[in-house]
Amino acid sequence: MKFEKQPEGKRAEPSKVESKEPKVEEEAEVEEEDEDDSEGLIEFFGSYQELFQFFCNNTTIHGAIRLVCSKRNKMKTAFWSVLFFLTFGLMYWQFGIIYADYFSFPVNLNLNLNSDRLTFPAVTLCTLNPYRYSALQHDLEDLDRITHRTLMDMYKYNMPLRQKKRMSQTHRKRRSRSLYYHIQRHPLRRQKRDAQGSMEDNNPEVGMNDWKIGFILWNENKTDYFHQMYSSGVDAVREWYSFHYINILARIPASKDLDESNFESFIYACRFNDASCSEANYTHFHHPIYGNCYTFNDNNSTLWMSSLPGINNGLSLVVRTEQNDFIPLLSTVTGARVMVHGQNEPAFMDEGGFNVRPGMETSISMRKETTNRLGGSYSDCTENGSDVPVKNLYPSHYTEQVCIRSCFQNIMVERCGCGHYFYPLPPGAVYCDYTKHPGWGYCYYKLQAEFKAGFLGCFSKCRKPCKMTEYKLSAGYSRWPSTVSEAWVFHMLSRQNKYNITSKRNGIAKVNIFFQEWNYKSNGESPAFTVVTLLSQLGSQWSLWFGSSVLSVVEMAELLFDFLAVTCILAFQWAYLHRSSDHPASGGHDNSAFCSAPSMPGAPPHLPVASRVATLPSYNSLESLAVQSFPCRGGE
Repeated sequence: MKFEKQPEGKRAEPSKVESKEPKVEEEAEVEEEDEDDSEGLIEFFGSYQELFQFFCNNTTIHGAIRLVCSKRNKMKTAFWSVLFFLTFGLMYWQFGIIYADYFSFPVNLNLNLNSDRLTFPAVTLCTLNPYRYSALQHDLEDLDRITHRTLMDMYKYNMPLRQKKRMSQTHRKRRSRSLYYHIQRHPLRRQKRDAQGSMEDNNPEVGMNDWKIGFILWNENKTDYFHQMYSSGVDAVREWYSFHYINILARIPASKDLDESNFESFIYACRFNDASCSEANYTHFHHPIYGNCYTFNDNNSTLWMSSLPGINNGLSLVVRTEQNDFIPLLSTVTGARVMVHGQNEPAFMDEGGFNVRPGMETSISMRKETTNRLGGSYSDCTENGSDVPVKNLYPSHYTEQVCIRSCFQNIMVERCGCGHYFYPLPPGAVYCDYTKHPGWGYCYYKLQAEFKAGFLGCFSKCRKPCKMTEYKLSAGYSRWPSTVSEAWVFHMLSRQNKYNITSKRNGIAKVNIFFQEWNYKSNGESPAFTVVTLLSQLGSQWSLWFGSSVLSVVEMAELLFDFLAVTCILAFQWAYLHRSSDHPASGGHDNSAFCSAPSMPGAPPHLPVASRVATLPSYNSLESLAVQSFPCRGGE
């Protein structure tokens, strides 16, 4: 066959047309690359589906990808969806339990056993003898005489009366009438017990079984009264006598000289670590019930240090326990009263002390124990009492008992107009005396009932101190002096201390106070749930349920942020399109005719470019949110 040889130019035309198609494709790829290069700085997803699909495909949380890869199997998709969200809920339930434990601020108790030289505590010893008759005989004569008459009428008891000093009959009658008037306002009486009533008292009943003993306290205007009743006649007589005795004390100057203010008249011998005591080692104060008290090793002297335990390395005292001039209706026990406490704490003898038996050697061994509480959110304790809403009336450091007593005294001064003689006074206040405050007894006993019932709020206001030092005591007793040694011991005491040898064993006692062991126990608190423990448990729960790490938590935060961003974007688009459909543009040009116009003759044919129609990318930039109009390219 023959082939005609065509012109060279004509043969090149078809190849020229064919070469245009790859060129157009290359231009489309270049344009796509330009579009990719022109993406915005911040990209967001165009729909929730894209957001969720991207998260499941790229997250490090285990199990999330199963929600996407099994989308063709609806059963598996539903199963993994339920399992994923159930696991998610269980994990956050565990998180709630962990956070509840953390914010409950639990503590660990740490017990330590320390060995060191120990500071010897303060020791207070009282005579158990209130003001002697020699100091208050004239003030107590009338009270004793009326009490004698009352006991004779009620119990047929003839109480012996003592009178050491005589006074004029006129002065005695005037004092008797004054005291008798006030006693008539508060008479001691007995009344028949109500058959259906009950006495809330631990003391056994004395006398007739259908009696109850007490006295009535009227208010200042005699419009109301308060029954202070007892099932024991001994307690009733003692409390009634003490009430009138306190009124007498309130009228006596605090600086009145006492017979037993001399140290040697009560303490016959004092020794610490084989060294004798001196006046610099003790201070003196008077207690209205327990008499003259002496505090050894307080802050006013050089503190004693104990290097070794044992009875020979402590405080040893020989004290007098005579009862010749005791007030019988106040001093119903004999001996002495001793209390061990810290140097910065007052001696509350009615709470922490115990009695020393006469004619006995009392050996008291001590064990020191300290407690340190965390405070703050971990416990309701106070460092120094400055954050407690109670004014401290004692010249000492803060303790719970100091706060409670100060709270009661402050409230009593506020309500009754005077303070009780047993407690210190606030500035500007005076002690209660029924010659000046006729109704203070009614106010006091009623206030005391409210205090014991917890209505005053003192127990809730006063908190425990964060640092405490306690001394655990144990006592042993033995006869002292022994039968074979009592002769020379009494003889030596009579020569040196003018001890009355006729009183024999009931007039003296010996007290030994020492550390039982060199070690002392310290109790401390430490946080049981710290921030490190919290993060560790949260991480353990997260790894248990999802097998992920801290970066997975960041991914969850990013998912939440993207979800909120997509929601805002879609809401903005909806609002914009809704406003555009309600208000169409009036001056717009219709480009359809222009786009469909035939091309000019001689112009190159306009080839459709299929590559310009592409699918939506996985991200939409902020610039693509605007509605753009692209001109047709038919006029090229």
